[in-house]
Amino acid sequence: MAQHPIPELLAPAGSLDAVRAAVANGADAVYLGASRFNARDDGAQLSLDELEQACATAHARGTKVYLTFNVLIKPQELADALEYLGECIDRGIDAAIVQDLGIVRLIRQVYPQLEIHGSTQMTVHDVSGARVMQQLGVERVVLARENTLADVRAIRDAVPDLGLETFVHGALCISYSGQCYMSGMISERSANRGSCAQSCRKDYVLTDATTGAELDRGYLISTKDLAAHDHLGELAEIGVGCLKIEGRKKKPEYVATVTKSYRDWLDALGRGAWTSPGPEEVQPLVQIYSRGFTGGMYGGRAGREYITRDHPDNHGVELGVVVGREGNDLLLELSSPVSVGDGLGFEPPLGTAGTSTGFAVSEVRSLGTRGGVTRQAVASRVRVPAGWRVMRTSEAALLERARKSYAALPVALKGRKTRLDVRVFGHAGGALKAVFTAGDDVVTARSEVPLAPASKRALDQTQLREQLGRLGESPFALGAIDDRGLGAGLFIPVRELNRLRQDAVDQLLVQRDWADQARRAERSEAIAAAVGRVRVAAEPIAVESVAVPRSFDLRAVAYTVDQAREAAAGGATEIVLDPFLRHPMPPVTRVRALADELRARGIALRLRTPTIVRPEERRLLDKWLALDLPVLSGHLGLVAELGGGGRDVVADYAVNCFNQHTAAELFRLGARRVTLSVELTGDEMAQLAAPWDGERFDVFVYGRPEGMTIEHCVLSAAHDRVATTCRDLCVKHHTNVELTDPAGYTFPVATDYACRNRLLHSRPVDGSEYLPRLWRAGLRGYQLVFNVAGDPVRDIVAGFRAALDALDAGTRPDTAAVRAALGGEFTRGHFARAV
Repeated sequence: MAQHPIPELLAPAGSLDAVRAAVANGADAVYLGASRFNARDDGAQLSLDELEQACATAHARGTKVYLTFNVLIKPQELADALEYLGECIDRGIDAAIVQDLGIVRLIRQVYPQLEIHGSTQMTVHDVSGARVMQQLGVERVVLARENTLADVRAIRDAVPDLGLETFVHGALCISYSGQCYMSGMISERSANRGSCAQSCRKDYVLTDATTGAELDRGYLISTKDLAAHDHLGELAEIGVGCLKIEGRKKKPEYVATVTKSYRDWLDALGRGAWTSPGPEEVQPLVQIYSRGFTGGMYGGRAGREYITRDHPDNHGVELGVVVGREGNDLLLELSSPVSVGDGLGFEPPLGTAGTSTGFAVSEVRSLGTRGGVTRQAVASRVRVPAGWRVMRTSEAALLERARKSYAALPVALKGRKTRLDVRVFGHAGGALKAVFTAGDDVVTARSEVPLAPASKRALDQTQLREQLGRLGESPFALGAIDDRGLGAGLFIPVRELNRLRQDAVDQLLVQRDWADQARRAERSEAIAAAVGRVRVAAEPIAVESVAVPRSFDLRAVAYTVDQAREAAAGGATEIVLDPFLRHPMPPVTRVRALADELRARGIALRLRTPTIVRPEERRLLDKWLALDLPVLSGHLGLVAELGGGGRDVVADYAVNCFNQHTAAELFRLGARRVTLSVELTGDEMAQLAAPWDGERFDVFVYGRPEGMTIEHCVLSAAHDRVATTCRDLCVKHHTNVELTDPAGYTFPVATDYACRNRLLHSRPVDGSEYLPRLWRAGLRGYQLVFNVAGDPVRDIVAGFRAALDALDAGTRPDTAAVRAALGGEFTRGHFARAV
């Protein structure tokens, strides 16, 4: 095998013990979150003091520390977030992993020396997105988990100077990261704000909405865990610079076990001796934590086997079956014996119903082994039927080996101590003068008791070092002592040496405090200036438009030509067509005719692109782009590519515009208008748009946001078909399907042009009651989205149009008309409900 640079191994850490586990088992770097502004809101955060200890511990072994600073930041949080990042930099971090575009630009201004890594939450999955990262000055980007090896190679070849990082092990999100709004819409716990409610780990029922027929049930969008060890050689050959293990909320034993396995495999790769690991080598990974493993999508799109289906959590290792009961003991026949302390789970035979149970082994007797099968009697108060499967959910011996691997690695003291050099001067009858130097700080201390001739032991280097070196918890460590200016044969009491030392330390600490206060004040001023300095460029010269000039824009997004006509009849000022949302796509010729028809009525037609465009899908998209229509896109790379090329591009809500600096960056990249995030409140939208007096922004005021964008297809999986080759299912047999969760909420599923699923919110957002507030903030762009069959398009558009006409005329709008048109359940979204 040809030799290639070995990628960096990046391990997770949610505690100091996990940092020790990662470092002791060979991680080149660890990533972790501090107590604020990171995408794990509980159970995986370090305090600032712990962060300092983590950095010291890692750096002592040559391991780097990357801070997860990977949430979207609201306008009112920007200064606080940058101050907190400064505190983390002071503690010793080597890089920050960032999602928010505006924060990237602000870090470049305030902390220009800090290395920035683009989070996987940025949804970078193609060349155009990678080019944006490079343009922003990001040193490395974490690619989408859905990328194939071919995708990664294409990105590497096109943008060779951008560092690439990709996940190789751990939990997977079913949705493209950064494109999951489902948690926030259901529970106010936004995945983009570090509070994911794990909506994907619930059990669902897949139903044909037209016939009511049940098509599938189970944990239908709960992914297995990634284990991409078979692809290590290919990823190294492509030139991926960093391989990432997921698991900041996992225990240290997990971190130790997984890190060691991948360290061993990468070392073998470096020696040219690597082959894909066999079952025995992988077994510790299965045992330490596994929902079942998948190689992910590196080798191509995964199907039915990508999903756990019958469980959402750790599954462990299947060992055998229950064969009976003897007194208080369960009789088990196992492929591998269990031991005291092991965790056991019991599940019904495949294809049968039953509630799983389990316990930790407290007593066990081995009854014999025959043909590789061991019979054991395990003490149990739980009654388990014969025939049930035995799963070992935890192995005591494996956990103990993991703990031993990092037990000897101490947690370093907070930070490094500063070297303290001392020069001493004096003669008999005079004061002892000592000059203490710590870095750039210099102080002088003098004794209050004069030096005297020594009658016994004279003051020398040994005594000076013994007494002046007693620096305890102070941030100093004694360095050199220069006593050439001290006369010979002199004496001074020990207590006076101690007082002199303490005086010097106190002076140094005061100087440090002054310097630190000055530095912090200077930093705060720089932060305030950067946050307050929003780049408000003039609106670009308008391209030729067929639309009649109006004081507001009412954009209606439709997915069929008929819906588009209904929206136009209702009074939309612009129609946006999304031909990619569902199979079958309308013919291009029909869409061209629609554009001509609308143009004759003074209404513009805009094309909505997919948020995800894989390399093999670009040719089809280019066919639609050749219509030369203006564009609405939630794909950051396309916004920059098309908008930067002079095209009329509106950035959709999927670009996650959460603050004014992100907006400024989107405008700089080429967007003419920006649709604000659907996770902002009305007040936050007003604050964001204030530098522009509300102009150039759109607000999502009606419709169902795409709660998840999923590479997996639940319909093809239900029929055990290969996605992209089973379009008869979604085009003919089951054209309208939905997922229902345990609480009874139903989520429509749109199968798009690339056989990707888009889970739509269970209820439409209706923001009509907030129109007056938005209008007062200067916001004049409004987006209505119609993405399910049966929406009363004309009536809803007409209701919003009437309300906006009233506001434009200075009269009170009648928003009740919109509610009447809805005729059913709705949600107010996040207009008054913060995430």
